[in-house]
Amino acid sequence: MSEHDENPAAAAAEGDKPVYRRGIKSFVIRAGRLTKGQEGALERQWPVMGLELAQGAINPVEVFGRDGHVVLEIGYGMGQSLVQMAAAAPEKDFIGVEVHLPGVGSLLYLAEEAGITNLRSYKEDAIEVLKLLPDNSIDTVQLFFPDPWHKKKHHKRRIVQAEFAQTIRRILKPGGVFHMATDWEPYMEHMLEVMDVAEGYENVAGKGNCVPRPEHRPLTKFENRGEKLGHGVWDMMFRKTD
Repeated sequence: MSEHDENPAAAAAEGDKPVYRRGIKSFVIRAGRLTKGQEGALERQWPVMGLELAQGAINPVEVFGRDGHVVLEIGYGMGQSLVQMAAAAPEKDFIGVEVHLPGVGSLLYLAEEAGITNLRSYKEDAIEVLKLLPDNSIDTVQLFFPDPWHKKKHHKRRIVQAEFAQTIRRILKPGGVFHMATDWEPYMEHMLEVMDVAEGYENVAGKGNCVPRPEHRPLTKFENRGEKLGHGVWDMMFRKTD
């Protein structure tokens, strides 16, 4: 995931799709070694479940061989909750995006164990992936617990910005939902501030409000532990209106 300044000249060259030049990023590549299980899963499952930028623009209907409800998750971490969601909703199709190779390996390992076939993954910067998705092609975009970049001088690195909101709006189907979650209250306030004034969206819970955690978003171990300690978690849903 990353945040970039829009390049107007490049955008004009590619029509209405926002185009970003590489620059400020909302993530930092973490060092990490693959476990044997993750490495094996990558070897076996990447040819089946992996998507790459080199493939160019994709059509989810062609990728999954059906015209189903498509969920895109940006930054799925180690993949536990995304695999749970895909297993619980076999009628839906899921595309995950993650930049960290151990996380991708973990997702593929868990997906293989669960025997699911309705999941695909990129190992790329989400901004680059978003360029390859057709207009009005995604039913739900999920952004769960992105890096809040606590320090004020780093707030520009937060992925939820006005330009990003419009990038998501482009790929969402009419009536599609952008679902965010965070455990950092100042970031929740930032998300609401950006999204409540974003063109073409309505807050499902009403302006300035969050929604209760929906049942389809699994409660993570980290989140469960935080709730027991009195830490807050906030979910926000914004519907594309046009």
